[in-house]
Amino acid sequence: MKPEHIAEQIDVAGHLVSICSIGNGNVNDTYLAVFRTHFSEERIIIQRINHRVFPKPEWIMENLRILTDHCHEQLLAESESADRIWQLPRIVMFRNGQDFFRDPAGDFWRGLTLIASATSYDVAQSAEHAFEVGTVLGQFHRLVSTMDPDGLRDTLPGFHETPRYLAGYDELLENPDVVALVESSVELRGLSRFVNDRRELAHVLQRAIDSGELMHRLIHGDPKVSNIMIDDDTGKGTAIIDLDTVKSGLIHYDFGDALRSLCNKAGEEPSDLTAVKFDLDLCEAFVRGYMIYAREFLTENDRNYLYRSIQLITFELGLRFFQDHLRGDVYFKVKRPGQNLHRAKVQFRLCESIETRRNKIVEILESAF
Repeated sequence: MKPEHIAEQIDVAGHLVSICSIGNGNVNDTYLAVFRTHFSEERIIIQRINHRVFPKPEWIMENLRILTDHCHEQLLAESESADRIWQLPRIVMFRNGQDFFRDPAGDFWRGLTLIASATSYDVAQSAEHAFEVGTVLGQFHRLVSTMDPDGLRDTLPGFHETPRYLAGYDELLENPDVVALVESSVELRGLSRFVNDRRELAHVLQRAIDSGELMHRLIHGDPKVSNIMIDDDTGKGTAIIDLDTVKSGLIHYDFGDALRSLCNKAGEEPSDLTAVKFDLDLCEAFVRGYMIYAREFLTENDRNYLYRSIQLITFELGLRFFQDHLRGDVYFKVKRPGQNLHRAKVQFRLCESIETRRNKIVEILESAF
């Protein structure tokens, strides 16, 4: 079904006056629908959930109900003493009485309220922006720190388990055609060497879990800078969105992923790879903001692995892009041939930049405590 036909199934006052595609997500298709009455307007986010990535989309909605109910209740209880209006999207019901809609083709749709008068950015705008991104993620982690991490469904088994991605990569290289493809290109051979040189890195956080040094909590799963909403009027962070990947995991993956996306001012897909660098000023501002709320629940062991989390998640994402390129672009959406290959090169370049700035990053992290 067309998005406008789905929008007409949303249980909201008014008539649909427009619907347009928004965002540049790599997984779901997202639209903004505008409904109007003679005296009001409602703006609703409508998404088609990619069931190839999320085989049980109904679990996503179950998780979202539990998560938003908990967070909205806590935010309301703390609102009098808060320094701002913290927000999270609310689920919008369909006319069928459910919080999702499955069309005749089997596609799975849902509606969410729009975080209005707020903007997200694909790249860091300033150190002040980085500070607010850190503040929002720290607040989110604090809000969910009292929830049972096993109380939500695992909608993406193995997500953010770097050894699993490395094992998948190794399995892929058992295919003679893939091996021949890699060997035929100097560029691909170079990326393959990059992966091989960091095999031990892939196991760092998993080993810390196995040894009991680190423990699972609820994580966002994809806290890149573009998922942080900044209030247009106050300039303060107000919400974190795109909650499909919330699950039990290591908050280190969130911490590292936020810094990975924030501190590369060149963005996720720059044409000039030499512009890809890890910005230390943005890192310092983010860490200051994050620690406002995170100090109360971070353990000493948590702190010891924060640098590794930044290095590891950047390597992991590059590995996933590289693997998807070799598989024929079956996971991440692409608009042109070679796009996932370019994405991999960007992340590996950023990983190198993080490694060369290790001492400075560790110094920033230690001073924040």
